[in-house]
Amino acid sequence: MNMDRHWVGTWAAAPAPSEAGVGFNNHTLRMNPRISIGGDTVRVRVSNAYGVGPLAIGAASLGIRDEGPAIQPSSARTLTFGGDESATVATGSFVISDPIALDVAPLADLAISIYLPGEIPPTFQITGRYARQTNYISPPGNFSADTNMPVGKITDEWFFVSGVDVLASQETGGVVALGDSLTDANISTHDSYNRWPDQLARRLITRSGGRTEGRALGVMNQGLGGNRILHDLRGDSGVRRFDRDVLAQPGVTHAIVMLGTNDLRNRHARPGEEVTAARMIAGLNQMAMRAQTRGIKLIGATLTPFGNETYLSGAWNPEREEHRIAVNAWIRDSGALDGVADFDAALRDPERPTQMLPIFDCGDGLHPSDLGYRKMGDAIDLTLLD
Repeated sequence: MNMDRHWVGTWAAAPAPSEAGVGFNNHTLRMNPRISIGGDTVRVRVSNAYGVGPLAIGAASLGIRDEGPAIQPSSARTLTFGGDESATVATGSFVISDPIALDVAPLADLAISIYLPGEIPPTFQITGRYARQTNYISPPGNFSADTNMPVGKITDEWFFVSGVDVLASQETGGVVALGDSLTDANISTHDSYNRWPDQLARRLITRSGGRTEGRALGVMNQGLGGNRILHDLRGDSGVRRFDRDVLAQPGVTHAIVMLGTNDLRNRHARPGEEVTAARMIAGLNQMAMRAQTRGIKLIGATLTPFGNETYLSGAWNPEREEHRIAVNAWIRDSGALDGVADFDAALRDPERPTQMLPIFDCGDGLHPSDLGYRKMGDAIDLTLLD
């Protein structure tokens, strides 16, 4: 590898146990991530983080997406793993493909195909999560090399594919967005790329397009619906997954953390999981110290209001609101972090600060609208990422 360049993550999906209830048996998956920064050499990461046994990959391919399940024919590349076209992903682990020479533009849509030759029942604990976009599952058979893959069914989940990296200049860095459904953009419009990390990626590409100011940065969205700082839910807690989903990401130089809303909401109303601001702050402070020890700047994102939430009845109460206010005050004023992304100030209604402005609310009082998600991406001071 050219020592003047290094690997940087241009896209990511946080591994989690899939709740889709699907299984596979002699099927090909074709998933379509939209990357952030471009490059001329690419590799793919495939995760079996939650599988109860080894995951067999019969074949895999990479290309630039055309439309639907099709790829641009000239871009089709076979993925190999240690020189082999098949691979076995150990239980709880992941594999990285060999580097592939392929020119990919910033914000390009890729097509990654994984052929799964064996039976993988839902009880396997398939690694996956919702994508807010359309991906494809073939009829039975290996269609990984097909330019236009036949479709047996569509899915709005990511399965197994957990990252795409590109070779980039040494000055190129990476920013990880660690969060919950508000980072993963739940309730946003499918196939519209309205997640705040998507908007951040667009702004960074615009800023670095002329290479006259600002550094190029890959954006890796490690949002995970339901995620909390302190307790596991739909995957590992923030403090548990921090090393894997932030510190271990290729080329990471910055992280933006927006976690805590689901700690407050305590979805399953478990007394032992009722949190305080002090406990949440302690968890966030641990993340900051772990990041800063590795030379990674950690930016805290304030928690947006949910005082009129209808998504989960009774999730908001005045005591939890006081804890939210205290956490936000610590993020803004403690000095423990390397910067602040003030999403609360960006979205709240000045007349009713316990709620989002209606224009930024998807309608459930918890998740932003498409406009709200983009507003979050616009609220980040890009000089924090220099």
